[in-house]
Amino acid sequence: MKDQATLEITLERSPVQILPQSDMASIRYLFHEMNQQYLDHEPATYYYTVKRVMDVVISTAFIVLVMSWLTPIIALLIKLSSKGPVFFIQKRTGYMGVEFNCFKFRTMYINDEADIKQVSINDKRITTIGKFLRITHLDETPQFFNVIIGDMSVIGPRPHMLFHTRHYSECIPYYNLRHEVKPGMTGMAQIKDYIGEISVERELRKRIQWDIYYMKNRSIRLDINILLSTAGCVFKKAYRLISGKGKN
Repeated sequence: MKDQATLEITLERSPVQILPQSDMASIRYLFHEMNQQYLDHEPATYYYTVKRVMDVVISTAFIVLVMSWLTPIIALLIKLSSKGPVFFIQKRTGYMGVEFNCFKFRTMYINDEADIKQVSINDKRITTIGKFLRITHLDETPQFFNVIIGDMSVIGPRPHMLFHTRHYSECIPYYNLRHEVKPGMTGMAQIKDYIGEISVERELRKRIQWDIYYMKNRSIRLDINILLSTAGCVFKKAYRLISGKGKN
């Protein structure tokens, strides 16, 4: 009689995936997952060259075709609305944490808190023409010169003022990952409607989540989609403002 064969089977338990039980836990979980995977992503070899060509072409075209006649008009309105320079130049955090001068049209009265305090809704520091420039995002158009110089790209995570970079990097996990690409005039967070004042930590975490998503999925197609989405949002806001059919 043959011996009964003994079959030993080693059961390997799969790690139990604990689903987040709260909105904040969900955000932290997403950060963890993105941090584990993002470094594996590398854009196509032609990506950086094509992106730079797009940046230069788009910026040059806008500067020549639009800013050449629009800048004198905006400059006059700024001068008539308040005392101070036409342009507001602020130090911000750029690629690999390097500081650079970010250009904007001045939208506020001269004040001592411009580099440490975010602009809020109905902020009394904002001038009359400044409110219009902010709603239409025309105040950001001088950053096309930042793109030409090479400090910024048209598409990428929005650069933060130095004060906020120091603060956020100490309390938000993976915050500094966003500095591993050039900052942009617009990005994933902006087309997801994370624009303007950061009032709660959750909102900042969501912005960084989308910044890291962009870094992990960078492609020319995604850049074009973000650019077109941004243009659509700007035109809608401008139309609502001019027609009086809605608030910003």
